Amino acid sequence: MPLVLTVRTERWPVAGSFAIARGSRTESVVVVAELDDGTHAGRGECVPYRRYGETVEKVVATIEGQREALAHGLDRAALQTTMAPGAARNALDCAFWDLEAKRAGKPVHALAGLPPPRSLTTALTISFGTPDAMGAAAAKAAGRTLLKVKLGGDGDPERIAAVRRAAPRAELIVDANESWSARNVADNLAACTAAGVTLVEQPLPQSADDALAGVPHPIPVCADESVHDRSSLDRLGSKYEAINIKLDKAGGLTEALRLAEEGERRGFKLMVGCMVATSLSMAPAVLVAQRARVVDLDGPLILARDRPHGLVYEGSLVHPATPELWG
Repeated sequence: MPLVLTVRTERWPVAGSFAIARGSRTESVVVVAELDDGTHAGRGECVPYRRYGETVEKVVATIEGQREALAHGLDRAALQTTMAPGAARNALDCAFWDLEAKRAGKPVHALAGLPPPRSLTTALTISFGTPDAMGAAAAKAAGRTLLKVKLGGDGDPERIAAVRRAAPRAELIVDANESWSARNVADNLAACTAAGVTLVEQPLPQSADDALAGVPHPIPVCADESVHDRSSLDRLGSKYEAINIKLDKAGGLTEALRLAEEGERRGFKLMVGCMVATSLSMAPAVLVAQRARVVDLDGPLILARDRPHGLVYEGSLVHPATPELWG
């Protein structure tokens, strides 16, 4: 029977607000693709990101554009060349994996030749704000194992120092979201080093990150906006020591697993991150994160509520998905 495609847009409120250097939001808008063969159905979720030219309307239209191909036998393997990497392909790719698991009566990790997933330590994000506000947020989360600190340019030494004072025992990683410049990158890296930060994500804009090759890296620098799929790796050169793998950038679990393998082969440390989304987005990322040095899959914790059968978060741990959710 041909696969029947259903696409829907969902809005999930954020608990309070969530801010990064580019702005703040009060909700997460996700797109869910469902593939139904008449007996089994598989789901995948994605988050369109304007930073990459994606909108909800464009992503929905791109997924809908595969309806005829799906009716004529498009499968997950062909999907990798039929669609470009990005959020739309991620939703369909993960829906295929979920459908394949339900058809086979086996979990996705078994189908992918991976060992059973274990629970992982995930970061909790400290939203961008004033030093006092970020310090207060860090104090509330001081018992967490790993905190991810959103920075934004001028004033960042004061921000990271305030977070460190408030959470003296937590491991800290930093996400600058392309907000630093050649003028302040060295000083900001030095401030992060002084605060005991263990990794800094994407300090410079992707279009200007060649400057990183000429700046000392006292701590590892991780590519985020500068890496999407395996084709991005050749451009990273001596600029980065780590890569942040996100399924919405890579275009699904299929490419994310290949990117992780190739990234490790080239000597990059691995981080697995996420957008602000529900547990349906996190579940496949947990499989990639099994081999990562840094895991940042706290998207559902930023929301006011999660979907039924969501991932279980216990302190700093995130547990693998159950089949009722995905895979």
